[in-house]
Amino acid sequence: MNHDVVVFSGQAHQDFAEELCGLLDVELSPTRVQRFSNDCLQVQLRANCRQRDVYIVQPLVPPTQENLVELMMMVDAARGASAAHVNVVMPHYAYARSDKKDAPRISVGGRLVADLLATSGATRVLTMALHSEQVHGFFSVPVDHLTALPVLAEHYRGRDLSNTVVVSPDFGNAKAAGRFARALGVDVAAGSKRRTADDKVVIDAIVGDVAGKDCIILDDEIATGGSIVTLIDAVCEYGVNSISVACTHGLFTGKAPERLNAVEAIDEIVTTNTVPQGAAVDRLVTLSVAPLFAEAVRRIHLGESVSRLFSEENTYGV
Repeated sequence: MNHDVVVFSGQAHQDFAEELCGLLDVELSPTRVQRFSNDCLQVQLRANCRQRDVYIVQPLVPPTQENLVELMMMVDAARGASAAHVNVVMPHYAYARSDKKDAPRISVGGRLVADLLATSGATRVLTMALHSEQVHGFFSVPVDHLTALPVLAEHYRGRDLSNTVVVSPDFGNAKAAGRFARALGVDVAAGSKRRTADDKVVIDAIVGDVAGKDCIILDDEIATGGSIVTLIDAVCEYGVNSISVACTHGLFTGKAPERLNAVEAIDEIVTTNTVPQGAAVDRLVTLSVAPLFAEAVRRIHLGESVSRLFSEENTYGV
């Protein structure tokens, strides 16, 4: 990469930003964040941005609101410093789950935050595994929406998958689970799920054959772990052989570590580094998606096609 690229990182996931910069062979430029006595933030980008392609790395992870405000201020600072382009590299977009008005008088947070980022000055967003496809359309600026499925699939290749089935927690995630299953050449199943609270679900049945199978449970995100534990209880009633859990965003918030650690049926939990991994989760395997983001940044900067990185063919690893 040439000197026209400048990369900054917020405080949410600096390890990811450093790995990204190492792959791009560019320096991670310094940022100074101060907090005034009235609890307001001040952000300063401490490198020249004028007429350069600026990339700001910041997933929206807890404390989500703090990290969001910091991100918007960094974007605004880059715009005010006459950056040619202000690219938000947001591996995890927490507000993607607020994607519809499913109760009276509530805000569709996913769209609102997308508007706030554009208003702040973002000219492009690079993200991964949005909760639903319509969230892509919430943004008024170009969005490159990557998938971690090739990285997750590569983890399982080389194993004996002749008795394996991919299991989706619900029908909403069944399309991604189907793509993942085709990438591995295995069957797919799904849970019939009803959500009763933020961390409580009911799974009435499993649609598909899981009896005696090696199950790979695939979800886009694990937060409290309630859905996954409920699904594991459900598939265990069918007498499955083994269980591996895979997800893109391993948040593991609240009681998730103790919930998951208490489930002896889990052989491994596979996730990526879209969010920092500091939770004490047993049997955890963390895969890096920084190379995928680095290649996307390189293509964006050079004006090359990024679609190959989230195409059907790339998902299949060919």
